[in-house]
Amino acid sequence: MKKKFLLALGILTATAGFSQNTPLQHPDQFLGYTVGKKFTPQHRVNAYAEQLARQFPNRVKVLPYGTTHEGRPLLTVVVASEANMARLEEIRTNNLKQIGLLSGTPTTPGGPPIAWLTYNVHGNEAVSSEAFMLVLHGLLNANDPLSRKILDKTVVILDPCANPDGHDRYVNWYTQMAGVNPDPTAFAREHSEPWPGGRYTHYIFDPNRDWAWQTQEITRQRMALYQQWMPHLHGDFHEMGAESPYYFSPAARPYHEDITPWQREFQQVIGQYNTKYFDKNGWLYFTRENFDLFYPSYGDTWPTYNGAIGMTFEQGGGGRAGLALQKADGDTLTLRERIDHHVVASFATLESIADRGDQVVMEYRNFFEKAARTPVGEYKTYVIKTKNEEGRIQALTQLLDNNQIQYGVAGKSLKTQGFNYFSQKSEAVTVEDNDLVISAYQPKSTFLKILFEPKSVLEDSVTYDITSWALPYAYGLRTYGLKERLNPAGKPANPAAAAVTGTPYAYLVRWKSAQDAAFLAALLKNKVRVRVAERGFKQNNDVFDAGTLIITRGGNERLGDRFHRIIQEEAQKQGVRLIAAGSGFVTEGADFGSGSVFALKAPRVGALMGDGTVPTAAGEVWHFFDQELQYPVTLLDASGLNAANLRNLDVLVLPNGYSYSRILSDRTLGDIREWVRGGGKLIAMERATSAFADKADFGLAKKTDKGKDSKEKGKKDSDLMDSLKSFGSRERDAVSDETPGSIFRVDLDKTHPLAFGYTNGYYSLVQNAYDYDLLKDGWNVGYLRSNNYVSGFVGKNAREKLQNTPVHAVQQIGRGSVIYMMDDPLFRGFWYNGKLLFANAVFFVGN
Repeated sequence: MKKKFLLALGILTATAGFSQNTPLQHPDQFLGYTVGKKFTPQHRVNAYAEQLARQFPNRVKVLPYGTTHEGRPLLTVVVASEANMARLEEIRTNNLKQIGLLSGTPTTPGGPPIAWLTYNVHGNEAVSSEAFMLVLHGLLNANDPLSRKILDKTVVILDPCANPDGHDRYVNWYTQMAGVNPDPTAFAREHSEPWPGGRYTHYIFDPNRDWAWQTQEITRQRMALYQQWMPHLHGDFHEMGAESPYYFSPAARPYHEDITPWQREFQQVIGQYNTKYFDKNGWLYFTRENFDLFYPSYGDTWPTYNGAIGMTFEQGGGGRAGLALQKADGDTLTLRERIDHHVVASFATLESIADRGDQVVMEYRNFFEKAARTPVGEYKTYVIKTKNEEGRIQALTQLLDNNQIQYGVAGKSLKTQGFNYFSQKSEAVTVEDNDLVISAYQPKSTFLKILFEPKSVLEDSVTYDITSWALPYAYGLRTYGLKERLNPAGKPANPAAAAVTGTPYAYLVRWKSAQDAAFLAALLKNKVRVRVAERGFKQNNDVFDAGTLIITRGGNERLGDRFHRIIQEEAQKQGVRLIAAGSGFVTEGADFGSGSVFALKAPRVGALMGDGTVPTAAGEVWHFFDQELQYPVTLLDASGLNAANLRNLDVLVLPNGYSYSRILSDRTLGDIREWVRGGGKLIAMERATSAFADKADFGLAKKTDKGKDSKEKGKKDSDLMDSLKSFGSRERDAVSDETPGSIFRVDLDKTHPLAFGYTNGYYSLVQNAYDYDLLKDGWNVGYLRSNNYVSGFVGKNAREKLQNTPVHAVQQIGRGSVIYMMDDPLFRGFWYNGKLLFANAVFFVGN
């Protein structure tokens, strides 16, 4: 066992026993066991905070802010001096007024800085909630001078568990596995957490990558509260691989170019404070490696891009470590050691802001004042075309609202110049009165610029996450960046659908958005018969594209008066615009009764989940059906896929996975082949596609070297020299084969049902270079040529593979279809433009 170090930070020594001068209850006393001897369920962690809030109402306040999907309470704990607690609401509102996010004049300038520490955003990184209890107790220890200084000079907000569903999934499992004494043997069962693990939310999303997108209920609720405070500092506490020691700031490169000199400087300051205490205790740590400040939806970057000091803390351990784990070096890592490191890092970080409170508040105010007066970036206004884009605009403005970014409509028509995101050129722009206008002259303009930047500037190719995310591509909306300032004239009109009067021959719905897909799903659930136009048509001078939904009274007579009520209620619910058609006759194209207008059926859908699939990829599919479409999906365990199950399905979705060679045995592959031949529809996503490459009857094939002439096969001396590599640069050399989330423009065959609705084209967030040949017997619906790259980092070798290759392809086998999706159109629930593509695959292809 590792010898116990004497702690240089007095707070841990103080919290090891009970105060003789106050009735402050230690966590050990409250729980009935020593912190670190077992994992504590979330309700007991919350109960301890509530107990101290009752004991010390003048210094502790519990702020409930919602519930998880599984019904667990979400709360934060505010800790402050009696003087600051007495004026807590004034401190909160003064902060918002000083940065322009609340109208009015602050009652007093400046004010104490607000520090927010988030624990356990990843549920199986469960050391954080244990550390929270000691941090809370330590802050209330009136005998400790550091605690007194922190509370006199700051307001501290602690989130004890940001992901209670995942946390309790892990704690419940580990408690069932553990005996009287922990087994540190690395291969013991208690160190092998089952799929999907406690890291994720109920729907198996990673909440630490959801700050900007807010796809999950816990993120939306937390961010609503967070932005009511807008803290000056945010610390995000995590765990990493058990063989690693401890990580704290300064962060690794790349830093985003818009991180200010002051924010970069304070990264160093936090590192210095933590270094001081870790050095005195002889604890190992590292800085400036692995964890960068680039992707905008992390718990360190979102606060940073919104003016704060944001940082990540990583303790070696994670779900694998349990209560004790013997590491490769022979040392045994204990839960209590991990807890102590987080507690010390918490206090060191709080001390850093307490010692520089006045400057922190001043720099924070300056950040927002500069953002509103002289915003960063080339573009001062973003104009988004809105005509026939109600669903996409509704989704985008919801994201802007969630991030408190201001917007409006143009209010008048004008002609100007702007950068066209789709052509990537500066050109003439006609701004129409209902176009969406987002001015950069607002408090959140830095974050606005980062979300809309067409090309992200990377100072280092080795990065931790995706490298491009521009919202115009993610939402598929025609957008222009203007160098001039345009002020919005007012808020957009409510997108709710207007009721259609009378009894039209048919209802028409343009197929453009995920809301349209949800509307269709609702109709199919209600047994409404829906038809789809395979080709565009014109009626009464109104043009409709392929994919338009046609819902006729004919064929729906059995519904009686319910027919109109169902359609209008569901359209209202989804904000879908209904268009009344008085006749089935069209002036151009195919009439509504034509064979070119195909009927849909309500498919029985199954999706594979379980060991061998990537948890978040499976979660994206589940969440899309369950929450967004609200359409039934049968979740199949990866180990139980067989011919009997397939007979009860019309559609089978295989999400990304890392061991499909094990999941799909030769027999299972044969069962799938025969099921497809009989009329089934298979949707294989990302690495699931590789299970079918070069297999009999499946048309997907890896690229080969055939066709290269003999000169290419013989390497020159210079080519051989290029193959020499430096061991020290192995990490950087490896990225030559990677494309960690870069944007490519996809060439589409818009006549195919898989591409219906994409009048603006499709941009894909490509994360892997699969290097497949174009299908020879099938439809290459979405493909990349040699010049389709748009933004983000792509390694040299990966760039070569991502040429003349399919991204979305469809093959017919017998009466069924196989849909190959080499990208993930549902990525993290935020790549909105891919949702319609996935809905096309489920509902349209093969009909």
